[in-house]
Order: sequence, then C-alpha cells, then structure tokens
Amino acid sequence: MNFDYVQDPAVLQMVERLGEHYRANIDTRFIRTALLQIPLEKNQWDLVEDLTKVDQLRSQGYVLENLYRELAAAARLVSVARRNLLPNIRNRVLTVGSGSGSDRILRDMAVNAFGTNMDIFEKMVQEIFAALVQMDKADHKHGRRPLYNQMPELADLVGTL
Repeated sequence: MNFDYVQDPAVLQMVERLGEHYRANIDTRFIRTALLQIPLEKNQWDLVEDLTKVDQLRSQGYVLENLYRELAAAARLVSVARRNLLPNIRNRVLTVGSGSGSDRILRDMAVNAFGTNMDIFEKMVQEIFAALVQMDKADHKHGRRPLYNQMPELADLVGTL
C-alpha cells in the first residue's frame, strides 16, 4: 500500500472533523479579526486554510507530505494563538464592536470557549499526526526512513507523541 497518498477513511474523517471544529469554533465571525492579527506568516495561514477547508477533491485523499506540513502549520497556529491572543482575547474581540444583544452573547461565548476550543483543535491535530506516523512507519519498514523523520518542520509535533 502506498502511503505517499493518504486515503485511509479514518484519517479523512479526522481531517474533516478538524476542519468542522476549526470553522465552527475558532475561525468564527467573532474571533476571526483578532485571530488574523496574530503573528503567523501568510504561508502558514495558507496551510491552515488548506487543512481546514471543505474540498470534495481532498475527500479522495491527501498527499502525505502536504498533510504533514498543514498539521505543522496548525500546531504553530495553536502555539502562537496561545501566546499572542489567548491572554488578551477579550480586549481584542471587544474592540471589533459591541454588536446587538444576541451577538454580544454569542461573542462572549466564543471568547470564553476559545482556550478550550484551541485545546480540542490541538488534540485533533496530534491525533491525526499520530495516525499518519503509524502509517508512515508501517509503509517504510524496509529500509527507507519514514517521511516524518525527513521533515525538520515536524520536530515539535514528533515531540508530542
């Protein structure tokens, strides 16, 4: 079986759930403006976007190297958001505008749950990464180094296993 192209239904489902969680709980209309202000390079944002978007073509599978890079960018987003947004998210989101009563309640709920939602997102990233590493190891038992060992940008994620 060739794992250079990931087609495992369980992994595809995990990635889909990750994207749903991101869109519903992190990249919300209440948080988005503040989230986009954190210091993350455009290519990292692009990788996170690629990982979390709905794409019928991607439901056919993922190029392993690309998926690894996207997961590394998502892990970086978590780290940077915790350091640069989470401590003052309430102030950053409140400056966007007060909104109507129901919007204010939804905004407060999004702000209050942001840390927990980032924790859930991080755990999902780690679970997908762990599943890929297992597949990568199994596919490369015969002399070749697993791909994740060849990608320095994955060092932080490897440390979470």
